[in-house]
Amino acid sequence: MQDSNPYRDPKQKRVLIIGGGAAGFFTAIKIVEEDPSIAVTILEQGKDVLGKVKISGGGRCNLAHAEFIPRELSKNYPRGQRELLGPFNSFSSGDTMAWFEERGVAVKIEDDGRIFPMSNSSQSVVDCFLNACKKYGVKIMTTRKVLNVYPPEESNQCWKAICGNREQYFADHLVIATGSSKFMWEQISHLGHTIVPPVPSLFTFNIKDPRIKDLMGLSVPNAEVQIKALKAKNHGPLLITHWGMSGPGILKISAVKARELYALNYQFEIKVNWILEKEQDVIDALTTQKQNDSKKKIHNTPLFDLPKRLWHSLCSYCGIKADLRWADMNKKMLFKLAQELCAGTYQVKGKSTFKEEFVTAGGVQLKEIDFKTYESKILYRLYFTGEALDIDAVTGGFNFQAAWTSGFLAGQSIVKEFSK
Repeated sequence: MQDSNPYRDPKQKRVLIIGGGAAGFFTAIKIVEEDPSIAVTILEQGKDVLGKVKISGGGRCNLAHAEFIPRELSKNYPRGQRELLGPFNSFSSGDTMAWFEERGVAVKIEDDGRIFPMSNSSQSVVDCFLNACKKYGVKIMTTRKVLNVYPPEESNQCWKAICGNREQYFADHLVIATGSSKFMWEQISHLGHTIVPPVPSLFTFNIKDPRIKDLMGLSVPNAEVQIKALKAKNHGPLLITHWGMSGPGILKISAVKARELYALNYQFEIKVNWILEKEQDVIDALTTQKQNDSKKKIHNTPLFDLPKRLWHSLCSYCGIKADLRWADMNKKMLFKLAQELCAGTYQVKGKSTFKEEFVTAGGVQLKEIDFKTYESKILYRLYFTGEALDIDAVTGGFNFQAAWTSGFLAGQSIVKEFSK
């Protein structure tokens, strides 16, 4: 049912949240748990809500990351690092864990630091949100695409949102939680906000190369990737896929250099150190191996804990045949192999979106937001949460943490405003 009262009424406290995702729901729940008398309505343009929550982490929902020091946590945000330091001192990873535990969602920390529901199912999180909204009477309106939003023209008036079905909704406070919606960003720009143009973040590198052609699914625990044109490098787990290279080592550098890589049209060269060793040290190790195991076949004795299939592929690329013994390896082969292990170059020609993320760099310019409240500095009683802002993070639960934190602080601020 659409709202009909365009004026503020002390006896009728109303909040409208546009966007039925993680940030929108967290904001709503924070508001109604603190003050159940506030009427909160969520407008979602799709048929279902919490779609990204459902598919996150391969359907397990990577809630957050076990980094409990706010300053260290903020370093995982290529855009938003400075602005998030204050908010993370108010609501951080430990608070996220406690929040879900207190509402019946047991959580666990995995070896890599990612935090998941103990159930290993995102449905636990979805049910938690839906049950809380049902308990406090939050209205969830689906298939409501908001076409226009209008600010109050006078102090006693409300925010107004008009949907595609011509329904009109009025509220004292408006929260934009629509993620990377280009349509909503356009509406926001008409209100006077600056939108930082969106570009993809968290993507894999498309590489067609004989060295990795038949190695789909193979992973290396810790490899260093360097983008020569940008003088940028990062290390971490690297995964070979049917389209090229992925894994945390690739995804982090793609996030940090999202705008620069967009400017290169995703055509660039990378250098890969598969074993995190210096080339001269590797030459010395290979020379020692040649002396000590001269009769053994090179293909049968992989070094540096490198996966056998990758070792075989790199050896073959260097002209080392399967039956060649260490004693028969010449200097050219040895030097070539050392180079491939420590500084092999690969041509990247395009990108693919990381299927479990869907993150975009871009959104509402951060200097236009008060990060104590997540309220607009331009328009009173307008708030932005989650990925509607120009904030994004590396993979590992950090993007959800930014959503929870923004929802918590925005909701807290709205409740305080009503209490004045």
